[in-house]
Amino acid sequence: MRSVLRLRASKVAEAICAEGDSVCCERRLPYRRRDLAPQRLRRRSSRRKPSPAARLGQLRPGSLVNLERSLLPTSRMGGHIVQGHVDGLGTVHDLKELGDGNWWLTIEVPDDVERYCVFKGSVSIDGVSLTIAKLEANLLSVAVIPHTHANTTMRGYYRGDKVNLEIDVIAKYVEKLLASRDGKVKPRLSEEKLRAMGY
Repeated sequence: MRSVLRLRASKVAEAICAEGDSVCCERRLPYRRRDLAPQRLRRRSSRRKPSPAARLGQLRPGSLVNLERSLLPTSRMGGHIVQGHVDGLGTVHDLKELGDGNWWLTIEVPDDVERYCVFKGSVSIDGVSLTIAKLEANLLSVAVIPHTHANTTMRGYYRGDKVNLEIDVIAKYVEKLLASRDGKVKPRLSEEKLRAMGY
């Protein structure tokens, strides 16, 4: 991938987010090379649907991608935590111009992603951290400001395009903790196990 951003400081084996999917820098060239294993591009889920990584497999030479380096612990967080672990594929339902360079983007999301979406919550669309401005059934809408529209692949979205989606990781942690508390998930550490270990 060739980047117009300043990525000279990026090192071999460093992770960079491409279209919301974390990939690894393999070589230092005039551009940064990031390879994906063939099985990753062809992966299928248990439901025999294309995996999120399959979206990267649709790219061709000349395709534009959103790139972002990893956040440092000392950096100011201007959005939400985006890990680069794609949770599902969404479909562009509509992209309307609101005027003054602003846009209204509506994405159709799968059920296993929609359950984690909340009004005014965060969602990552192709690696771009956005706030959910409207949520109706499996359709979520976000407002896209002029800078975001002009500097990301969103400016080339068309109805039916597939996009990578990542939900806020905090929602997944909360779900796991609540399930554990309700006994749906057996905790790894229990009173019985501690006693067996001599505590």
